[in-house]
Amino acid sequence: MSADRNPVTEAELHAWLDGELPEERLAAVERHLADHPEVAQRFDRYRAQRTLLGQSFGPLIDRPVPDALTPPFTLRERAEPVRGPWGSGWGRGALWGMALAASLLVFVAGGASGWLLRDRVGWRADPLTAAFIADAVAAHRVFSVEVRHPVEVGIDQEAHLVNWLSKRLGKSMRCPTVTRGGYQLIGGRLLADSAGPVALYMYEDAAGRRITLYIRPAPNTSGSAFRFAADGGVHALYWQDNGLALAVTGELDRDTLSGIAEEVYGALNS
Repeated sequence: MSADRNPVTEAELHAWLDGELPEERLAAVERHLADHPEVAQRFDRYRAQRTLLGQSFGPLIDRPVPDALTPPFTLRERAEPVRGPWGSGWGRGALWGMALAASLLVFVAGGASGWLLRDRVGWRADPLTAAFIADAVAAHRVFSVEVRHPVEVGIDQEAHLVNWLSKRLGKSMRCPTVTRGGYQLIGGRLLADSAGPVALYMYEDAAGRRITLYIRPAPNTSGSAFRFAADGGVHALYWQDNGLALAVTGELDRDTLSGIAEEVYGALNS
């Protein structure tokens, strides 16, 4: 099979960086890097980021995640301080928070493995998770372009919106605010998917660009880390927490979307 019929993919480049590329594809990847110096330079930067991360937080990375770290990113400080190179005032939670922040930086840059890479190189998402993100993306595409009726209940009736969605979903709902990127909540609506009722919040910036927050009950689930998904130009970050599955969706870059998802997570857990 020729190189044109079997082109090198981004997933294979990340697998090559991680030392997990199948041997039969090694020559093709190396030719690709030689023919595309800009790609080679990008992956050199990823390698440098990983090296820096290992040097800075290597002693922590292989340890079990402590109970003080509540997924996805909320941090609860332990009472007892630990001594380290930053002095005695830094708790274990603070050190783990710094390591996690550095890990997230590399993930957003595209140089880490984890969920995103596993999705790319053969790990298949749980069917329920795949259906959930597909529904979230579909809802975003349908309603974000609406001119006259983007939401059922506007933010001017926030109390009614919260009570209505809480009753229908059987969960205590809130209207999380978003400030990153200049987005403001304009309202929400009730939807339904194969699992039952769904809440959809919509946010809009000064230029009229919109993002959506898709929430449905997810019983018997614990917290999970943020996961990234892309469908054409629509990107989503989704996670599970407090018996809910949530997805922030929009035509945004991963960095901006990640910041918004963290803000939503913080608002719902404050």
